[in-house]
Amino acid sequence: MTAPFPPNVPARSARADSPWIRRWSDGPASRLTLICLPHAGGSAGFYRPWAALMPPEVELVAIQYPGREDRLGDPGSVDMGELVTAVADAVQPLLDRPYALFGHSMGSAVAWELAHELGRRGGPGPRRLFASGRAAPGTAVTGQLHRQDDDVLCAELGRLGGTSREILDDSGLRSLILTAVRHDYRIIETYRPEGRPPLSCPIHVLTGNADPELGSERCRVRAGGWADLTTARTEVRAFPGDHFYLTPRRREVVAAVLRRLDPSLTTGGARAWPSTP
Repeated sequence: MTAPFPPNVPARSARADSPWIRRWSDGPASRLTLICLPHAGGSAGFYRPWAALMPPEVELVAIQYPGREDRLGDPGSVDMGELVTAVADAVQPLLDRPYALFGHSMGSAVAWELAHELGRRGGPGPRRLFASGRAAPGTAVTGQLHRQDDDVLCAELGRLGGTSREILDDSGLRSLILTAVRHDYRIIETYRPEGRPPLSCPIHVLTGNADPELGSERCRVRAGGWADLTTARTEVRAFPGDHFYLTPRRREVVAAVLRRLDPSLTTGGARAWPSTP
């Protein structure tokens, strides 16, 4: 069994040295860590605007997958197992304080696998898991988009929203984006989750009410399947918007997350979540 904390490795220096970790704040008042996992084709920078909304008690950490932004030259992970192993190696030094996991779309599956991998290593479990924009592992619908041509991938990005037409019309940017998207789609579309015991932390499911991947209708059935993956409570919060509701509703989403981490961290802005039995 791997030790929960690597010996003789100061947590702070390990955080700073890992190419997988992006963090924008960590002061003496930090007592909670929020670890964020991006969507397919996404980067740690997707969560950077959240930093300005974080109180000093919460350290915001985002995972930078290889093959994007400042990691363009780094080889991508072969599959979900390799990806989760690398992320777990990177975040182990962060487990010196209570933490929560937030994953959007593909990132929600990575977060769920990460919680299990950290537990397997003997580390502490997350205080909460926030699953956004995707049905639970084993129930989410997958396809073969990673095998399709660029036009089909662009049409999929248009369906989901979140990528401007101007970016896709720029041949250089389009190539970079589609390379990362195709790689990540291959990971999530070939991912077959193993049967695992349920987690013991609450799971909070977030979605856009018009999200074609996980809208309000699908959430009514066992919270999109997430209610079967924990022995604790499962709650659902639907925001106005599509798959990338997080961008226009950023303040509301962050307020809702903080309220669930600790009610003292935010005042208002997040109505009550209905619980799912």
